[in-house]
Amino acid sequence: MTTEVRVPTLGESVTEATVATWFKQPGDAVVADEMLCELETDKVTVEVPSPATGKLADIVAQEGETVGVDALLANIAEAGEAGSAVPEPRPSETGDKAETAPKASEETAPAKSGGGGGDRVDVMVPTLGESVSEATVSTWFKKVGDRVEQDEMLCELETDKVSVEVPAPASGVLAEITAEEGSTVDATAKLGVISGAAGGAASAQDAAPESKAEADGNQYEAPAAGKGAGRSDVEDAPAAKKAMAEAGISRDQVTGSGRDGRAMKEDVAAAVAAAKSAPAAKAEAPAAPRAPVAAEDAAREERVKMTRLRQTIAKRLKDAQNTAAILTTYNEVDMTEVMALRNQYKDQFEKKHGVRLGFMSFFTKACCHALKEVPEVNAEIDGTDIVYKNFVHMGVAAGTPQGLVVPVIRDADSMSFAEIEKAIAEKGRRARDGKLSMAEMQGGTFTISNGGVYGSLMSSPILNPPQSGILGMHKIQDRPMVIDGEIKIRPMMYLALSYDHRIVDGKGAVTFLVRVKEALEDPRRLLMDL
Repeated sequence: MTTEVRVPTLGESVTEATVATWFKQPGDAVVADEMLCELETDKVTVEVPSPATGKLADIVAQEGETVGVDALLANIAEAGEAGSAVPEPRPSETGDKAETAPKASEETAPAKSGGGGGDRVDVMVPTLGESVSEATVSTWFKKVGDRVEQDEMLCELETDKVSVEVPAPASGVLAEITAEEGSTVDATAKLGVISGAAGGAASAQDAAPESKAEADGNQYEAPAAGKGAGRSDVEDAPAAKKAMAEAGISRDQVTGSGRDGRAMKEDVAAAVAAAKSAPAAKAEAPAAPRAPVAAEDAAREERVKMTRLRQTIAKRLKDAQNTAAILTTYNEVDMTEVMALRNQYKDQFEKKHGVRLGFMSFFTKACCHALKEVPEVNAEIDGTDIVYKNFVHMGVAAGTPQGLVVPVIRDADSMSFAEIEKAIAEKGRRARDGKLSMAEMQGGTFTISNGGVYGSLMSSPILNPPQSGILGMHKIQDRPMVIDGEIKIRPMMYLALSYDHRIVDGKGAVTFLVRVKEALEDPRRLLMDL
């Protein structure tokens, strides 16, 4: 009986891939979930695990071939008896004497730390969310040899949008860490291996011999990533070879980032870009990439790599400035009526609804009403089309220790004050704890940013693409105002609306901000939908 090895799902909008490398050859013994080959798409590299334990009968798609989703790659002949699927003994790589290959039963159930038999469970990258294809391993909470319980946190991954905690899929001993801190992994990568334990915690000293025994005993496992770097027998990806030939660069100019130091297509592109920019960079800054720093000052500096989240924030904000025609209009609002209404009902509100009455619900309601009158502020540009939204998904910018995030309150225009306050409190708590999912930060149609909580008196917020408007709230400050011919002290707040002038004209932007001002200075307008 044979088992087919087929191309897995490659991701949204990806329909084909190139077979980059086969780690096994026909006749080799394979274990379920062991990596058989590597596919290369125009976006990511995908490893194909073995669907069953047995012997690789034949390879249908050779290296360099282009295959579609679900295409047949190879066939695996399942083992009938223990050891039947294992090749004959062959000489070891380190000596002249022949070593006997481990039996199939030993491969599927290797010895575990602390004595006794047990299964090995791979720790894989969990689902990262739509449009997220890779992550960086930020922190390992456990070391090799540590005892772990099922669902206990093993490590934390950092994507360009959220942090993801990886729980242990089973109880046992952390036998191996395959993705070290700081390494970048794709959505299908293996992070580590947990081996079973016989009723007790195992020490790191017990786990270390196991790793060595496995390395010596299983001659047919693919080498660990990085160990083969610089080896002459490492085969580069076919797409990389083609790209090097087209670009006219040699292999020693390319730094491989694939398995065992293999050169990938993107590595060649990076080498070409570096070669082109090198002369210009030398002409512009022959001494150093930045201004020289005195030796005594350099010793007091600290260089820290930007997190993926911070890199994404920087890129999106700069893209917004490069793409949209951002303009900001300002106004000020007298907060007297809102503050009086809040002080009058805040205790009753909290007692009934279990949440405090803040200012954000008033501003959210005011914006929803204004967006109905000026719908272009709630719209977005898609090519040469304008997409008007008949709903309001309100983004609420929140500062966290990791950086700025914008959780989205869906259908805010149909929510009550209490529902809005509950949603804002819950999203804010999850944002600070780093627990927001990708879905909770996507799909916003308009954004509110409250810099006043940090003491900001005036600012010009930057758009959150592809949205066309963002309202900036600021600090409430007592100022002298002329009311009915008399000077009175009033709690005033500056408001700033940044908008995309490609879709929103000045008249619409000013009208929107005036409607927000009117609703806040007379909150009864919100109840009467005026």
